[in-house]
Amino acid sequence: MLDKSYNSAADAVADIPDGASIAVGGFGLVGIPAVLIESLREQGATDLTIISNNLGTDGFGLGLLLADRRISRSIGSYLGTNKEYARQYLAGELAVEFTPQGTLAERLRAGGAGIPAFYTKAGVGTQLASGGIPARYNPDGTVAEYSPEKEVREFNGEDYVLEEGIRADYALVHAAVADRYGNVVFRKTAQNFNPDAAMSGKITIVQAEKLVDAIEPADVTLPGIYVDRVVEVGPQETGIEFRTVSE
Repeated sequence: MLDKSYNSAADAVADIPDGASIAVGGFGLVGIPAVLIESLREQGATDLTIISNNLGTDGFGLGLLLADRRISRSIGSYLGTNKEYARQYLAGELAVEFTPQGTLAERLRAGGAGIPAFYTKAGVGTQLASGGIPARYNPDGTVAEYSPEKEVREFNGEDYVLEEGIRADYALVHAAVADRYGNVVFRKTAQNFNPDAAMSGKITIVQAEKLVDAIEPADVTLPGIYVDRVVEVGPQETGIEFRTVSE
């Protein structure tokens, strides 16, 4: 069996080129492959297309790449509270393709499963299907690019919109445990988008808090067939996105 372990996160992301498309796991602050993202930041790749639910938060995760102007296009669901994400989008510095969360998860999974497209009810009757959502603005606030119209087809008397699967050049994923052959165990809600992102990547890189020699087959969440590289990063802290303190 092939040993897929790498000595460092820097080595694992060293060949990611400018212009690459990258699927990234995580949701909010949970399950973020932060060590891989930081290593990619140091590596210097730019003009990236990032496929992720959101682009991190200000000063953390993908928010760091965003602040460095390293992301040119985002495929995701949620601008959230990342002020820089919203600013770059409205200023015409970043193209954004909005996708419902469930549809995004299925687009990633479908791409990894070899399914080029599928029909879903999500978005029927909205601009997601008919097109016309601003994807990129000009600096003067006018719209430079709109989302395209998508095919809508009737099945059993109901309309469904066609969505394409996503096959990313790379995927960056966080896991609790991985073995040297790429088998992975996710912990609780850190599973979120990580399995789907892992399936989507042509080259999938996993940061694992713990690397072991082998995982019992019954305990495997994601089989190693989807994983190309694994690096051990040690325990990772999950921060607090919103802190409310009483007087």
